[in-house]
Amino acid sequence: MKLDKDTILALIRSQFGDDKAESAKQELPNEVDTDKEEDRNLLQRFGIDPSNIQGLLDKLPAGVKDKLPGGIGKLLG
Repeated sequence: MKLDKDTILALIRSQFGDDKAESAKQELPNEVDTDKEEDRNLLQRFGIDPSNIQGLLDKLPAGVKDKLPGGIGKLLG
């Protein structure tokens, strides 16, 4: 699954807060591909389980989902 940086930052922010999201912002590429081992390892380093990204996205509050880039929020409902 390919996700843009802002979506991953929203997940990190919702799970761990602004400080960790700001740290991740410096290291994440503009697009994260969970099919790539390097990107999976990076996500894990920031506390995100790549195998559970869909579950984490589903748990985001509606106000956050609506602001996700790329139309992902509309796909999540």
